[in-house]
Amino acid sequence: MNDCATPACHQDVVFSCPVAEGPALGVILEVQGPVIDILCSRLPPLHRAIYVCLNGERYTFEVHRHLDEQRVRAIALHRTSGLRRQMPVFDSGDGLQIPVTPDCLGRLLDMFGQPLDGGLPLVAESFRPIVAPPVPLSEAAGAGDILLTGIKVIDLLCPFVRGGKTGLFGGAGVGKTVLIMEFMNAIVRLHQGVSVFAGVGERIREGHELWHDMRAAGVMPRTLMVFGQMDESPGVRFRIGLAALTYAEYLRDTVAREVLFLMDNAFRFVQAGSELSGLLGRMPATVGYQPTLLSEVAELQERILSTRTGNVTAVEAVYVPADDMTDPAVGAILAHLDTMVILSRSQAAKGIYPAVDPLLSSSSAMDRSIIGDRHYRVAQAVRESLARYRELEDIIAMLGLEALSESDRRTVHRARRLERYLSQPFFVVAEHTGIAGASVPLTATLSDCEALLRGDYDALPEETCYMRGKMAGAGGQA
Repeated sequence: MNDCATPACHQDVVFSCPVAEGPALGVILEVQGPVIDILCSRLPPLHRAIYVCLNGERYTFEVHRHLDEQRVRAIALHRTSGLRRQMPVFDSGDGLQIPVTPDCLGRLLDMFGQPLDGGLPLVAESFRPIVAPPVPLSEAAGAGDILLTGIKVIDLLCPFVRGGKTGLFGGAGVGKTVLIMEFMNAIVRLHQGVSVFAGVGERIREGHELWHDMRAAGVMPRTLMVFGQMDESPGVRFRIGLAALTYAEYLRDTVAREVLFLMDNAFRFVQAGSELSGLLGRMPATVGYQPTLLSEVAELQERILSTRTGNVTAVEAVYVPADDMTDPAVGAILAHLDTMVILSRSQAAKGIYPAVDPLLSSSSAMDRSIIGDRHYRVAQAVRESLARYRELEDIIAMLGLEALSESDRRTVHRARRLERYLSQPFFVVAEHTGIAGASVPLTATLSDCEALLRGDYDALPEETCYMRGKMAGAGGQA
């Protein structure tokens, strides 16, 4: 700014700026893209939020590295156009903080808690730091029982763990966003909970469509969306997950016992960390990823905890590079997950939605001591039937169904009905599909699967089992 004097680097100089608080911390030495080198009169701690004044507004940086006794390297969280050498830098006195209030529900916000939906700014009840330690072990609650969603294939074969973490692995066009929206709907409808959605590196088209679809589905009043868009600084994309998680922790502690935390996409968080690592001058490690990969993933994942006052259940979309599940980023995320849901393109090609692969998906809750004997027995029988059908598909393609034995033909017919039964119409897309959404209790799913495996519905056409809720009223039961 033209009316601001340049401070000496070792003196406290008062700087006349309407948004500055206190004396200057130092001056800008160098600006390289989002990387800012600063000469300081005193070294601020790592992760401290510092800022400059430009055109009467704050441009915030986060300290990521101490270069020596006088210089720090920070990452800009705003655009850096207009910044120049010798501009005074000020200390905020704390790390990055966001305003929290119960009124945040129903809103679309950025990383700083500023509205993106055209609404009024939040009137903060208090401020919370986004970089904070996890809940102490003495106050944390372990993962509990299963969290029912009303989605048949999820509850039957890869149930969510209440207070646990679920990875949703899927590419474009397989129904990932619709499934995430239905999870939100289920938490609101079945558990009277709330949802927090973190859009990490989202394209503006994706974010805009998701926001409008959730408003149309009636989910938005119990949902908070926090976006760090693809064109923003890597510092924003790296911290947006923690900002959204801070809101989830606040809602868990003050508003609702059940909080669903959704992140799309966890892999973009890793990518932002890799980009930051290169900008900060660190040498890359395995497969070019940052050497701090494991600790950065853990910093986020270990914050997703339940307490005695409420639960935070996480669902994270994860992109798998080149479909390689051994990728270091995927492995780092997998180590923290309780449930793995694989969305299959082959299932989507058959028109089976949700396109969950029933054989590759798994959950740590699939244990007799957790889900009970009946659920475990039925789930195993369904997997066995579908696995046998997969084995026979090549023979059917080459020689036809007639080449199979009578027993195998019966297995194939029942497996095909089971596969179609595990499809389901969703509430959030009922307006587009023209099919009313259905939520199916677990007991009904178990009873229907038992009946299908016994052959009670063998006389029914396969189409009768497709895109419906419960089988009750389908007719044809022996």
